[in-house]
Parts: sequence; structure tokens; C-alpha cells
Amino acid sequence: MATKKAKNADGKRLKITLVKSTIGFNRTQDETVIGLGLRRLNHTVELADTPETRGMIHKVRHLVTVQE
Repeated sequence: MATKKAKNADGKRLKITLVKSTIGFNRTQDETVIGLGLRRLNHTVELADTPETRGMIHKVRHLVTVQE
């Protein structure tokens, strides 16, 4: 049920892939990557396109790639 609530009206989804390790970066950036649901390099998750998700992506934009 939580995933249906997280979807916006358009139903837009983002594919986020971790392409660089969090080793050597701030702990908060590591926690943000974990918060996005990314577990290891080249792991891809699909999340709803919300302002909260966009903010998290912006914080770790040097570690991930995003496909709309």
C-alpha cells in the first residue's frame, strides 16, 4: 500500500543506479544512498519521482546515474 501512496498523479518513475562507491565520502551521503535503497555498485532501484527523491538524488548526484 505504501508504494501506491508514494506515486504521484503522473505515475512517473525514476531508475537510479549506484555507479561509484561511497567509501571516502561523508557518512550522510552513505546514509542517503542506503535511504534510496541502493545496496551495492551497479544496483538499480525504481522509485517514484517526488521532490523528496529528487532531493536525495541531488545530494549524491556524483555517485549515481538517473534514467527517467
